[in-house]
Amino acid sequence: MEKMEKIAVLMGGTSSEREVSLMSGRNVAEALASLGKYEVVPVDLASDSLDGMPADISRAYIALHGGWGENGGVQAALDARKIPYTGPGAMSSRVAMDKIKTKLVLEMKGVPTAAWSLASPGTPVSPLPLPVVVKPPRQGSSVGISKVSSPDEWQKALNVALDAQGGEGEVLVEEFIPGREMTVGVIDGEPLPVLEIIANGGWYGYDAKYFSEETRYPFYGEEGSPVIPACPPEKLQKIALDAYNALGCRGVTRVDFRVSPMGRCYVLELNTSPGFTAHSLVPKAGMKTGLSFAGVCERILLCARHD
Repeated sequence: MEKMEKIAVLMGGTSSEREVSLMSGRNVAEALASLGKYEVVPVDLASDSLDGMPADISRAYIALHGGWGENGGVQAALDARKIPYTGPGAMSSRVAMDKIKTKLVLEMKGVPTAAWSLASPGTPVSPLPLPVVVKPPRQGSSVGISKVSSPDEWQKALNVALDAQGGEGEVLVEEFIPGREMTVGVIDGEPLPVLEIIANGGWYGYDAKYFSEETRYPFYGEEGSPVIPACPPEKLQKIALDAYNALGCRGVTRVDFRVSPMGRCYVLELNTSPGFTAHSLVPKAGMKTGLSFAGVCERILLCARHD
């Protein structure tokens, strides 16, 4: 009998997104194992190292979210072992994980993004006109993010963002774009169908993202998600690919947008290790192309490489 390829699914980790990562990782591991082609080893990393990973792994599927899993750390460690892995390389991951660096690169490459500024612990008022969104620069899954609509909400939002990154440094303050939220997954340079995100109350925060059963994700252009004439799906897909290429991504990445009522598109951020939970959008979009959930996971796995 031919020996099956041994695949590690890396999950867990030490970031604030550990529990979400465990959900993603278990789903991916189960899906890949169901194909009957791979010996799948779920690896729950309890530290920022590959100490828990077997030595005879041929490829690694990164289902880590945040921290060492997305800031280039695990990617560099896998590069050092010459083990192919899913998602972008260490440098692209490092830039995409930092929302400030991402903004600078997108602006330099001409990719449209919302106006932004920075705030520190002593900043008394928003540096931009309200409403704004306040974000810790190096967190994901909407951790530490707040919308500020009135001056009395500023200090709390600033503190929440600072607390999410240990109370120090600068946080990102971004113009709030009225309109609709969209997302486009990209796998191996090919944009997936566009999804709209419709959260109850209009705010797509942590609970709406992972736990709410009321958040809806219609495909853009289908029932419940009418196309804005100035912003056809192809426009969003092209800008998503422009952003993906601007940061030098490969493998899988998800590009998040706000779209104004007039159809102007603004890239908010890039997620280089998208979730694979029951609420996650890349697998949903991938399945729209005719693949099964396991097929989407395998397509991502087959793009694995190292630097």
